[in-house]
Amino acid sequence: MQVERFNKEDMEKISNVAQIGGIETSVLDNGLGRGTRIAWINTGTGLRYKVVIDRAMDIADAFFNEYSLSWLSNLGTTMPERFSDSGMQWIRNFGGGLLTTCGLSHVGGPEKDEFGERGLHGLISNTPAEIISIIQPNPAEGKMDMSITGIVRQTQVFGPMLELKRTISGKLGEAKITINDEVINVGNTKAPYMLLYHINFGWPLVDEETELLWNGEWESPTPDSAAKIFKKGADFKNCPAPLESHSGTGEDVAFIDATADESGTVHCGLHNKKINLAVSLSFSKKQLPWLINWQHWGKKEYVTALEPATNPPTGQTKAREEGSLEFLEPGKSRSYSLNLEVLQNTEIEKFLNNFKK
Repeated sequence: MQVERFNKEDMEKISNVAQIGGIETSVLDNGLGRGTRIAWINTGTGLRYKVVIDRAMDIADAFFNEYSLSWLSNLGTTMPERFSDSGMQWIRNFGGGLLTTCGLSHVGGPEKDEFGERGLHGLISNTPAEIISIIQPNPAEGKMDMSITGIVRQTQVFGPMLELKRTISGKLGEAKITINDEVINVGNTKAPYMLLYHINFGWPLVDEETELLWNGEWESPTPDSAAKIFKKGADFKNCPAPLESHSGTGEDVAFIDATADESGTVHCGLHNKKINLAVSLSFSKKQLPWLINWQHWGKKEYVTALEPATNPPTGQTKAREEGSLEFLEPGKSRSYSLNLEVLQNTEIEKFLNNFKK
């Protein structure tokens, strides 16, 4: 959503650009997140969000005007646990948030094989970033762009050595978040890599009858049970009321071979007509061939996620057996880009045209 550009006359009425928007860094001083570095980004449109610098520059809270967009777990923002790559430890400090990055070498459940032991969803989200650049907007000079860039090192002696260079950017006056990532093998041996963007939406954006928007062939690996939602003929694209069957570990998931447009871009998102709000997510099908839809409709734990990924979250072992596990040679890199945008009014109608049959 783009608002009217700030003009020269407007600039003569302010003393500090922070009155309009920009990037502010700080450190949390209480609770489980005490000591964690963050950056608040205000786009000047009603869209504002919190980048957790010490958690791979993931995004926690996100708001548009009075509406929360993201789901936060009961934990909220927590400090990273650098050695959480064992069993289910990852979930013990999973704060949810608009974005949690999974990888860089494993996405899926805990596993162990001749190549090592890997915990749920890998290490990267529990790794602090080194910030190398913050660019503030300067509307007085016509510069509306702003960005924060950092390097997240998932490395060890003897390898593997993978780095994530992440830039989160936007423009003052646009309700949009752009995430540009580069995964680099800085070591001297080839390294397996897997990447998944765990994008978590919550109330009030997600509510009864909120539409989940995506196109493509899908499969669900979960067994039939009271918790299962992804069944042929079921209405799994309209969010339900909280479900008793999703208490505790109740959940369901679909692996989607998402349909791309003529440019190779996948469009997906959510639409809540009751509050006249939609969020679109777009990414390159070539870069991220899979889309995962996770649904966990528990009472007081009410969330759905759209998760672009290089692989389904079935683990490194299965990907290796199937021949779908990718490797980065020394000095090589892969780039990824995602766009999240808040939409209202006529913008919503245009977006919905992507999903009409």
